[in-house]
Amino acid sequence: MLNEERIKLMTRMASYEEHEGRENMAIGNYFRSDYIGLQVMKAVISATLTFAIVLGVIVFYHFETVMKEVYQVDLLEMGRKLLLAYVIFTGIYTLICYLVFSYRFSRAKKSLKKYYSHLQELAELYEDDSRR
Repeated sequence: MLNEERIKLMTRMASYEEHEGRENMAIGNYFRSDYIGLQVMKAVISATLTFAIVLGVIVFYHFETVMKEVYQVDLLEMGRKLLLAYVIFTGIYTLICYLVFSYRFSRAKKSLKKYYSHLQELAELYEDDSRR
């Protein structure tokens, strides 16, 4: 005989597994510090590449001006300004990524906790049916 409550629970769990469960289960395999550290490391790498690309585009756009003033520019001062801009850009981007991935991790853990409680409930329903 079919148990309607068990079928509804199994349908909800299958829907969860199909959609957001895959991502949450992948996140759930990590410790919090490992997951966030890996994502922050990726963020620093992507911020560095983005900064380099944007700087390259700006230099290329103003190439004529750069070539005219290349011998008149204080390279040490320009290097300091570029380094400061890089640190600020990377710092802000990394902080935002840290906050986003901390939130995603906590949301995934809560969701997985709910999913595992549903699994426990389903196991109890099967036990009740087998006792009858």
